[in-house]
Amino acid sequence: MAILLESTLICPSCGATKGEKMPTNACQFFYECVGCKTLLKPKPGDCCVFCSYGTVPCPPIQEGGGDDCCRSEQ
Repeated sequence: MAILLESTLICPSCGATKGEKMPTNACQFFYECVGCKTLLKPKPGDCCVFCSYGTVPCPPIQEGGGDDCCRSEQ
């Protein structure tokens, strides 16, 4: 199965969307919304902003790495 590296982040505050390339060597814990400048953080239980607000989960989750795939790096 091919790993998708593009995801669209959707801001829960204003609904703004932005396509972003996901990092493959680190989890992204923060993202500033392009619309309202809200600082997005992962929801409880999610490892990164892509898993919380993206249309595609992060590469480690796609590869089947459990929900705590990035916890050791926090």
